[in-house]
Amino acid sequence: MHSSRDAAAFLPLKPDVFTILLVLLEGDAHGYRMIKAAEERTGRKGQLQPGALYRLLKQMLDRDLVREVETPAGQAERDERRRYYRITRLGRQVAEAEAARMAELVSLSRKHHLLKEGEPA
Repeated sequence: MHSSRDAAAFLPLKPDVFTILLVLLEGDAHGYRMIKAAEERTGRKGQLQPGALYRLLKQMLDRDLVREVETPAGQAERDERRRYYRITRLGRQVAEAEAARMAELVSLSRKHHLLKEGEPA
């Protein structure tokens, strides 16, 4: 098990890994839901491909960023093939560290006039 100070060791994150963590911060999700949520957030269809998603999830499971959980109670469709995932405490710490890293980059970009103040990053 990693400690919170180890979160920096995971940085920088691949964009798809960060996207998965962001989706899971909203609640448990299965792969198809993660793909759809990523599309909704980025406006880019096909950003997460199923094969790549499941390879990343396996790596994230191995690194204790996510864990597999039971199908949520009351789920309208109980498909035994679906696997649900939840972000771990370490996963949240890593997502927070990545967000802070990215915020610092945006700040530096504004300082060097690559972005105007108030302009979306």
